[in-house]
Amino acid sequence: MQEKPNVLFFFTDDQRFDTIAALGNPEVKTPNLDELVGNGISFTQAHIPGGTVGAVCMPSRAMLHTGKTLFRLKDDGMTIPTDHVLLGETLQKAGYRTFGTGKWHNGTDSYARSFTDGGEIFFGGMNDHWNVPACDFDPDGQYTEKRKVIHNPYYSNKAAEYTCDHINAGKHSSELFCEAAADWIKEYNGENPFFMYVSFMAPHDPRSMPEQFLDMYDPGDISLPENFMQEHPFDYGVYSIRDEVLASYPRTEDEVRRHIAEYYGMITHLDNELGKVIDSLKEKGAYENTIIIFAGDNGLALGQHGLMGKQSNYEHSVRVPLIFSGPGIPRNEKRDTYAYLLDIYPTICEMLGLSVPASVEGKSLVPAIGDREAKHREILYFAFSEVVRGIKDSRYKLIEYRDGKKAVSQLFDLMKDPGEKENLYEHEEYAEIINRLKADMINYKEKWDDEKHPKGKIFWERYKNGKQA
Repeated sequence: MQEKPNVLFFFTDDQRFDTIAALGNPEVKTPNLDELVGNGISFTQAHIPGGTVGAVCMPSRAMLHTGKTLFRLKDDGMTIPTDHVLLGETLQKAGYRTFGTGKWHNGTDSYARSFTDGGEIFFGGMNDHWNVPACDFDPDGQYTEKRKVIHNPYYSNKAAEYTCDHINAGKHSSELFCEAAADWIKEYNGENPFFMYVSFMAPHDPRSMPEQFLDMYDPGDISLPENFMQEHPFDYGVYSIRDEVLASYPRTEDEVRRHIAEYYGMITHLDNELGKVIDSLKEKGAYENTIIIFAGDNGLALGQHGLMGKQSNYEHSVRVPLIFSGPGIPRNEKRDTYAYLLDIYPTICEMLGLSVPASVEGKSLVPAIGDREAKHREILYFAFSEVVRGIKDSRYKLIEYRDGKKAVSQLFDLMKDPGEKENLYEHEEYAEIINRLKADMINYKEKWDDEKHPKGKIFWERYKNGKQA
């Protein structure tokens, strides 16, 4: 009989922190996530540090699996060097069978190092949910087969090459991945505990799902965000990023409501599918001995601040859901202490009684799980590419923009203004707070080696030179 619990990790793509009904959103339907919330602990202030590239999910996922901080990744997380010990490697060393299905955005080598088992693996960032270019699991880790796909045949004959050996035509990604996971659980009879990583492509666009889930949401009934804007107050170089061209300028209320309705439909669909994986655990008799973790890789604006994507340091882009449920974890409790996703790796290690590899920089959340008054992190640092840096303390957030043409600064009182609508930067009474936050930002820049990263080097040169490019 196994001594250690299993670990089941659900990871979604572009799911913002405020998209679970049980955590305060009355418009979205998430019955299975609501059950996880009721059975566990929700970290309501979980974050990513941002990203160094437009595809924010790539470094986010690399940080999750290595426990490294943002600027110490290789190639922005596109590849993971062997001295960055992966979570799956650590669990294998402890005797775990490790199963991975779904999206893997960090190279074939790191996937092969992480998992002893798997299926329906998607190597890439985004694709057609209904025709996923997938790979079967290769025990030798040789994912070399390529297939060509024309993404937009009505307007282009350009073919993109993908690492894949098959396409399940007409099966939605959320169903594809969760069926692979549920089937593996049903068939697994090993004596060792298992770690299962189910990585969704949803709710990332193109937001398409079975019609029954879309029909649950009438755009006319969707509330606009309190900080909805037709356009961002100033251009900081993201207007042409693909996330931002998904809706026309200026943003309209009707279009934003439609996008949110589709977003919620995707979330309800993935909630339905992950429920089937949990059901397979229950049928197997393994549910009571399985730690279940749910998180998202980054947030999404969808009309907030006039933005559509996640290439910012606003709350809607850097805050994510994070839930722990299972043996030894308090039920139906919340924690509002600050956390990063890179803290999950050492948390799992401590829960399982394993040593944390020296390469891991995250901090275990176990003390905060056990004590609702515990302070895990009191200051958070954020970045986007070479144009934005941010810092957040228990109340205030400072965001600095340097796009090579201008310098813009924002200060928000998150207690009074959680939607980050009123910029207090020019108010003289906040000068001391601003100076303190700037000092904190400089400290984190040095602590995290931001300036040694190519994007950080550009930002900080601009920062020192004011408006100079």
